[in-house]
This record gives sequence, structure tokens and C-alpha cells, in this order.
Amino acid sequence: MRFETAAQEACYNRVLPWMRELFGGFALEFEDYPRVGVAVGSAFAVVSIHPWADEEATVATRAYVVTGAKADADLYEWLLRKNDEMRFGAFGIDDEGDIFFKHSILGSTMDKDELKASVLAVVMTADTNDDDIIRRWGGKRALDRMLEGAGGE
Repeated sequence: MRFETAAQEACYNRVLPWMRELFGGFALEFEDYPRVGVAVGSAFAVVSIHPWADEEATVATRAYVVTGAKADADLYEWLLRKNDEMRFGAFGIDDEGDIFFKHSILGSTMDKDELKASVLAVVMTADTNDDDIIRRWGGKRALDRMLEGAGGE
């Protein structure tokens, strides 16, 4: 694995053992970038460590929630209102129109409890809201689409 900065590498070397400890066999390591995935319920989150300047790194947890939903003003308003209710993180929409939920924390000051809270906030929010979005705007849960792409369903 290639790291862009020493801070990114140091942060990843703290995050990886914590993810293994917190999520056991549900923690999935990636070889291409400093990130770890975890599945909880119907959500799959990826914890990525990104360099921030030379001396810092950020830890971003992102879970795709729904793919293929009918993108309209009602959905966008619903997502914005939900964002106002959130303690940690926010909903977003990527370039393909897929809905995700993301939360970021500063790597150098993060401890294991903060990492756990961030990851659980993201996966629980995705897991809690995916069915409501699908019921109202259609689409598929992101995890279902991933499984279909892997030949799982």
C-alpha cells in the first residue's frame, strides 16, 4: 500500500487495529488505498484515511445508502431536513446520483471511542434510512446492488 504522507500512514496504522478490534471479521481491508470496510445490517461503510497537508490526516467514513432513487426536489428537501437532524455527518449525492452518508474526523486527535462512534453513526444512519428512501423514491439499497454486482443475488 502506498501512503502519500507519514501522517496518513501513522493514522492508518492506528485505525486498522482498532477496526479489527471493534468489528472483528466484519472489518475488510483494502490493498489499493488506506481504507477499511465494515458491513452492519443493510449498510456497508468504508473508513478511508486521507492526507491533510503534510502533518495531518482525516478519517472519513462513508456508506452508500441508496442507488437509483428518483432524484427530485422532494428527495433533496428530505435529505437536507434529515441533515439538520444529524448529530454526526450528512447525506450527500455523488456524481452518479447515488445517495451516501458521510462523517469525517481529525486523525491526530481521534481515539478508538471516537472512531467507533463515527463508524456506527454512519452505518446506523444508512441502515435506518435506506428503506424509507426506497419506499418513497425507489432505487435499491447500496449493499444489495454491490451483492448483485458480485453475483450474490
